[in-house]
Amino acid sequence: MKRHAMTPLSLLLTTLLAACTSQEVNGVQTLTFAAGDHRQGRLVYAQTPPAGGPHNPSWQNCGVYPTPLSNEYVVHSLEHGAVWITYQPSASAEAVQQLTQLAKSRSHVLVSPYPEQSALVVLTAWGKQLSLTQADDPRIKAFLARYEQGPGTPERGAPCSGGYSGTA
Repeated sequence: MKRHAMTPLSLLLTTLLAACTSQEVNGVQTLTFAAGDHRQGRLVYAQTPPAGGPHNPSWQNCGVYPTPLSNEYVVHSLEHGAVWITYQPSASAEAVQQLTQLAKSRSHVLVSPYPEQSALVVLTAWGKQLSLTQADDPRIKAFLARYEQGPGTPERGAPCSGGYSGTA
């Protein structure tokens, strides 16, 4: 068996890639939830927006929504590896456009307003949450890269389409 020696450049690139994918994003809160707890009806969550826990048997289709979503469906999407980008309804049109653009080329991202949150922008994945004061914070892209279909996803690879498309 012939082995390929790593060049200094390929070794450096491999090291940088490993460092980028293994490091946490600064400011992310980590929470722990059991997966697979399907329930009907309205549920109460400890976080706003919720970052995991019991959820509806159907998931929310990923995409951009102009109105609030039902927590119970989105939490199921989080279990499938989605990242939910929420913003206060008072966010500027420019801020909403920036957040919407981030979701355009991604399969497992939802964007919607969330009136009850205290931060301008909140990024949520299963068991992970980051609150931000600006829609152009560079940690948004890092969060998406790290947690969309990320290592803590209970049902990694499950769909984020073919589910529920309604709003709250």
